[in-house]
Amino acid sequence: MDTPTTADIDLIQRIIPHRYPFLLVDKVREIEPFTSAVGVKNVTFNEPHFQGHFPGAPIMPGVTIIEAMAQTAAVMVGVSMDMADKNLLVYFMSIDAAKFRRKVVPGDVLEMKIDVTRGKPGGKVWKFHGTGTVEGELACECDFTAMMDLPKEA
Repeated sequence: MDTPTTADIDLIQRIIPHRYPFLLVDKVREIEPFTSAVGVKNVTFNEPHFQGHFPGAPIMPGVTIIEAMAQTAAVMVGVSMDMADKNLLVYFMSIDAAKFRRKVVPGDVLEMKIDVTRGKPGGKVWKFHGTGTVEGELACECDFTAMMDLPKEA
């Protein structure tokens, strides 16, 4: 089977276990296996964090922006390693150099560019650099490390 170069919501849910309200990536529109990905999050007012995060001035929490970037990275690794339907779990190990440059608010389309800085096929520990932009304007950037909990071979 050829490796997909995109991931719709169906494939995303077959790779990562996250579900509403914590599934924070709507699609991954570019996947370069083992190298990079571009994910998209459509930010809507009905998301539960807006009820309590600055009521009256809804702003997407920075931690959820970073989580959305991490989910995009997990989908990229999962697609690269053919992990659909194989119960892949991914855990944060570190988040470094996180910077927030612009508010992300309901109605925004958050585009997340993820680049692998360390990782290899079959590897458990991966490092990434992620940026989140809205209409081409930098909203967030950070480096993060994650561990892939790969299922045992049957």
